[in-house]
Amino acid sequence: MTGAVVAGVGVACAARVRVGRDLPLAALPLLLGVHQIVEAAVWESHGGSELATTVWAVIALPLLAVWVPAGVLCVAPPRARRRLVPLLVVGAGTAAMLAYGLVTGPVTAQIRDRTIGYAFDLPHAPLLVAGYLPATVGSLLLAGDRRLVALGGLVAVGALGRWLLWRLEFVSTWCAVAAVCSVVLYRWVRARHRA
Repeated sequence: MTGAVVAGVGVACAARVRVGRDLPLAALPLLLGVHQIVEAAVWESHGGSELATTVWAVIALPLLAVWVPAGVLCVAPPRARRRLVPLLVVGAGTAAMLAYGLVTGPVTAQIRDRTIGYAFDLPHAPLLVAGYLPATVGSLLLAGDRRLVALGGLVAVGALGRWLLWRLEFVSTWCAVAAVCSVVLYRWVRARHRA
């Protein structure tokens, strides 16, 4: 249900776009909604759907590591672009390593009480996290647009909270974080449309 709502926000964002360079970032809620729908399929299969698990991992890992910094770079004011290019390069390198890990090994999902644990062979996992977070969260924080910087702060706090709750196997919270972020992106698109 939440996935359909978030995807609907993504459609509304994309429909309001008036400048082509805004589309990648405006479509992010649509991608997040599809991601949630795929995760619902993983839940329904009790972690047994190899296809849904792999699609979930492809979106969550290599795709977002490139999509977010590329989308931010597209909409950034000229003064911010120079500091964003390295984050896109880091995101692309991280995505390549994550994609290699997905291609060379199986991805598994296991229901853990009220959350799902995904696993695949990730050599150099700390290095990948050190690339993924700056590429995704860092690009928003350095976007040069106050709404996107606020979104970056929200994503950072949400990621930390989500990680802590996931470690406790308490509850899967990323759907709520994605929904809130999608509304923030909708407001960003609306403000750009008015401007």
